[in-house]
Amino acid sequence: MLRSPFFYFIILLFLFSCEEKKSSDTNTESIQKVALILRNRGIENYGKQNFNSAFYDFNKSKKLYETLKDSANIGYILIQIACIQQVNGDYYGSKETVTEALPYTKKNSDYTATINNLLGIADKELSLFDDAIFYYKEATKQYSDPYAKQAPIENIAAVYIQQKKYNKAIAILDSLLQSKSLKEKGKPEDKSIVLDNLGYAYFKNGMENKGFRIMSEGLQMRIENNDSYGSIESYLHFADYYSEKDIKKSDENALTAYNISTKLNSVDERLEALQILISNDNSPNTAKYTQKYFTLNDSIIKVRNNFKNKSAKIKYDAKKEKDENEKLRLEKAENQLSLQRAKYLKIVFAIVFIFLVILIFILIRYYKNKNKAIEFKTSYNTETRIAKKIHDELANDVFQVIAFAESQPLYAENTKENLLQKLDDIYSRVRGISRENNSIDTGANFTRSIKEMLSAYNTRERNIMVTNLEDINWEGIDDIKKITISRILQELMVNMKKHSKASLVVIRFESDQKSIFVNYMDNGIGCEKSMILKNGLQNMANRILAVNGTFDIETEPDKGFKVKISMPEQTQIKVKEKFAY
Repeated sequence: MLRSPFFYFIILLFLFSCEEKKSSDTNTESIQKVALILRNRGIENYGKQNFNSAFYDFNKSKKLYETLKDSANIGYILIQIACIQQVNGDYYGSKETVTEALPYTKKNSDYTATINNLLGIADKELSLFDDAIFYYKEATKQYSDPYAKQAPIENIAAVYIQQKKYNKAIAILDSLLQSKSLKEKGKPEDKSIVLDNLGYAYFKNGMENKGFRIMSEGLQMRIENNDSYGSIESYLHFADYYSEKDIKKSDENALTAYNISTKLNSVDERLEALQILISNDNSPNTAKYTQKYFTLNDSIIKVRNNFKNKSAKIKYDAKKEKDENEKLRLEKAENQLSLQRAKYLKIVFAIVFIFLVILIFILIRYYKNKNKAIEFKTSYNTETRIAKKIHDELANDVFQVIAFAESQPLYAENTKENLLQKLDDIYSRVRGISRENNSIDTGANFTRSIKEMLSAYNTRERNIMVTNLEDINWEGIDDIKKITISRILQELMVNMKKHSKASLVVIRFESDQKSIFVNYMDNGIGCEKSMILKNGLQNMANRILAVNGTFDIETEPDKGFKVKISMPEQTQIKVKEKFAY
């Protein structure tokens, strides 16, 4: 469990309390007073989780402190802004903000340590684990208070757990548990964090009984100290612990975590709890949990995107006056250019233009040849697959029918019926191969044809869920994309039926102004990543690459199968229908 930005906010607030400066100048005092009011109001809104208001107040305060050249306040405020960005999931934005804060915090090692810790959190959330550990170690070196060092050290252990380096995590957490600073200054919630993570590391490392005992001790401590937020992580860990032993208990712990996180409005933990419930697939409510997961995930994405848009506008407004002044200065400088400079620029422009024309021509030729190669490979694979189907599924059957007709008396009624049954079976197989490779209706009936194709895989033992199919503006998407999407879904369904043994398949469609996204998930047996393209998905990969799309596959044995597909709504390449099989 990582320390949240709130923890560093409290530490910085304590460190900053003794660093405010006074000014004898009346105008300076007036500006400083307003800046201080805005800063304190930002702190208050931060504590109340009014992050948009806090972000606005901190930016206004920062602008005033910039006029006073108050480095300490500027650095402090930038760190608070970075904390707000992390709370709202804007990790790239937070890295930019703390990087901006570095020049203002060089004289304060505790500020620099906090910046490194925030960089570690951002990189950890972005799955840059080695970079995260580097920044956590830097923070550990820079904190002057042994108690403050505990936070980045705990975060290092949390990253090791994610990397499955459990022995390293256990060594760190066990050392923290015995440390003098934790025993003298540590609060009960600090010790419970260490206990919970230590027990979880032991459990994941194969020492299940010891891990269970230590996790139980951590949970009991959290319950006794009314640490509701901390208990969420404990229940999630127990849900994972019981997932392989007692699915019912795993569901109970996941539901408890979900209910507490709902009460505390802790969205990320709610999503994690729902993921466990969906993965367990041990309840008639699995479909409902899946829908809740997608609805909640969509909601948090919208909220965080809204925050990013608002924060961008606030930053723009704060710098608008400065940018306008800079623009006027540049315009004045441009007006002083001589005719000789103008002529020189024209020559340079002509050279650049010619270079760009040549470069564009080369790129067009390159991508044209590349797409032809992909088309040829796709066509070859399709023909090979059809030939293999005919050989494996029809040739032997036809041979057997010929042999049967030659060896049996056809005038007998039973023999005649048997022969007709065999011929009817061959006819059905031929129609199946034809149906898989026939043309696709890309007109008004496109969505209906998709639904009909997917519904063919619905059985009593398998549930196919499709969401947002009707929400996509299919009229604005070219026929090549529609054909590609239909064939990809067909490949996924065939692969699922042959290999996955899934009881639940969820297919979700999304789009923005530039791209269309198809998210596939099933709860089947999964497989090793090295075996993915051997399981009949090479054609899918070729199709996606042929339309300049991308895909990401997540799977492990016994952990389901996920595919995230993204492709631009329009494409410049031309692929005939016979190459879209």
